[in-house]
Amino acid sequence: MNLNELPGAEIILPGLRDLHNGESNTIGALLVAIAAGRLTEAGLDIPKDRLVPEPELTLYDRLQDERDDAYLYYNALLNLLNSFCNALELSYKYKPSVKHI
Repeated sequence: MNLNELPGAEIILPGLRDLHNGESNTIGALLVAIAAGRLTEAGLDIPKDRLVPEPELTLYDRLQDERDDAYLYYNALLNLLNSFCNALELSYKYKPSVKHI
């Protein structure tokens, strides 16, 4: 499975890299923190010790400081995150299994 082909990968994958590099306050890293449970269950390695508490509030506060349309952008990011998670979960669920004969 190529994660780069999933919807939202352009934000989520750099966020995952950010977390692995110790950067927990980027938009992508905050999105990964929001969905850490889903992403872990679908097979991704999430460094849980680097997740910020209350990532939803942290993300929204950050967007309010940077944009006039924080609410719209926040919701768009959450929809993108949900699309990524759904696609990842589907690909994880339907992995071809190796059968022993």
